[in-house]
Amino acid sequence: MNNLTVSYSPHIHGKENISKIMRDVIIALVPAMLGSIYFFGITALIVIATSVAFCVLFEYIWNKLIKKDNTTNDLSAIVTGILLALTLPPTIPLYMIIIGDAFAIIIVKCFYGGLGQNFVNPALAARAFLLACWPVAMTSFSKPQDPFGIFGKNVDSLSGATPLAVIKGESNEVANLLDLFLGNVSGSIGEVSALLILIGGIYLLIRKVINPVIPITYIVTVGLFGELFSDYGFLYHILSGGIMLAGFFMATDYVTSPVTKTGQFIYAFGAGLVTSVIRIFGGYPEGVTYAILIMNIITPLLDKNVKPRKFGKAVKDNE
Repeated sequence: MNNLTVSYSPHIHGKENISKIMRDVIIALVPAMLGSIYFFGITALIVIATSVAFCVLFEYIWNKLIKKDNTTNDLSAIVTGILLALTLPPTIPLYMIIIGDAFAIIIVKCFYGGLGQNFVNPALAARAFLLACWPVAMTSFSKPQDPFGIFGKNVDSLSGATPLAVIKGESNEVANLLDLFLGNVSGSIGEVSALLILIGGIYLLIRKVINPVIPITYIVTVGLFGELFSDYGFLYHILSGGIMLAGFFMATDYVTSPVTKTGQFIYAFGAGLVTSVIRIFGGYPEGVTYAILIMNIITPLLDKNVKPRKFGKAVKDNE
């Protein structure tokens, strides 16, 4: 008697694969990367290049050490390197970037079996690690540049304080919404321009790499709580800090976000709520990193308890 071969679903496969998805994410991040170089100069390029190079190197070395096939060609290490770099200040020492890369790739990703096995977002976990180790370096922001005079104002008049410092009462220089939208503010190199991040996010939506449930729910939740519980409005909150970058590129990570749309809504709402609580009532000016990491950990519970609808109908024996 021949044995039947049993395999897990799904049995129908699409044309998409990991490298194609990661390539689309990299393309979507190009506007934010170019903007970071415009606003912060060659130092931003060095930060990005260093982070990407060492993320790829650490993954390659790890695979060699454990005699595993090279996985760097799936481009996921490049995406991790870019995302981590975009959350860093332009003045951060290079050795800190390298340590953050090692933590993201080896500790968070490879220790758990590689891509698809990590239970939290590697780039955000590395940022949280760096923030715990070197809080001063991670929160020392420089003034943006305007080499072509796009904004029509003297760069020297721009403060080094971030828009989030205003919410905490640490600065009285409130950025106008246009500057927040375009990127004429201090902050992490890839988070300052909501416009450039939005362009990349729309590209991912058009390419159907992500669905709109998580980014829209997360961004709107932060904006509403900011409108209700702080002196600064909806737009000020969603355009400040890392909300846009996190909403489109971090919270939507396939591995660490729920499968069902209901689960995704709960996940994104929870992340927005925690972000707002930390921002408005907590000790840190920004809550994006910890909020998404917390919801990453809750994701398995959401997947377990918020199950997708079953196909077909169960038939009783007497029917």
